[in-house]
Amino acid sequence: MNNLTPTPGGYDGPEVRAILARVCAAAGLNGSNPQLLRGHTNAVILLESEGVVVKIARRGTPSARVARTVQAVRHLMRLGFPTVPLHPVEQPILVDEHAVTIWTYLPQPDRPISAEELARPLRALHALDIPPLDLPAHDNIRAIRRSLSAISALRAEETDFLTDRVDELEAEVNSVQFSLPPALIQGDPQHRNALRAQDKVVLCDWDTLAVGQPEWDLITVEVHCRRFGYDPLHYQAFADAYGRDITLEPGYKTLAAIRELRMVTTNARKIHHAPATITEVQRRVQGLRDNDTDLRWHIL
Repeated sequence: MNNLTPTPGGYDGPEVRAILARVCAAAGLNGSNPQLLRGHTNAVILLESEGVVVKIARRGTPSARVARTVQAVRHLMRLGFPTVPLHPVEQPILVDEHAVTIWTYLPQPDRPISAEELARPLRALHALDIPPLDLPAHDNIRAIRRSLSAISALRAEETDFLTDRVDELEAEVNSVQFSLPPALIQGDPQHRNALRAQDKVVLCDWDTLAVGQPEWDLITVEVHCRRFGYDPLHYQAFADAYGRDITLEPGYKTLAAIRELRMVTTNARKIHHAPATITEVQRRVQGLRDNDTDLRWHIL
């Protein structure tokens, strides 16, 4: 089980192996030859022989939040919505304060998801009726402030800037006039949060599912396209396919600034789990201070 060496998310191999063994015993899975796929926030492990992906939330993640995500995804599955399916076992499985979920493994071809391909499932999500589930209200400002309270690795002048900036943006967003009705939103739609499933693209990673303004999903796609090296036509194809270009909205600059600030503060909060990311986080902070809206970010 050498594939579970220390991960960027701060887990270590023995801890992951112990949790995985108990999860597999509870779910009737063969846990041999696990492969770590991601470890930045959650430990995401592929059990290829079983055709599943196991997602281990960090200790302290409220199990009720994970259970709510499971309930919401089951609702989407009943509707036939294009989502990666949950494995058909009772979940989440709780192991030593870790909430664990199990998902169907969808092998991926060597063809990245384009922004344009995100448009159809996102538009379908935003068109759904809001279900009678206990879903949170999407609140970027609150999320930014929560991250700021947990940042310990940045210089004082950096955290002071970020704090002042969220104060400014909170005042600005209160005057933004949203034109779309509130809806179910994915919260973090991006190229890496979608997968191919035969002839269609499905959404995955539902940790940020919420009720809110669809504009927040649209601005997230735009920010990812602009900040991570895609040319303008890549984003424009998404806007054309969705039928709305968020860059033409009156509140665009404010929404983009808030979304970028949330991304920066979230990564800054995680530096103590991934110390190698501090240089990139500080580079992004400096870019915000310089008002450099075209600075290319490196994926963390």
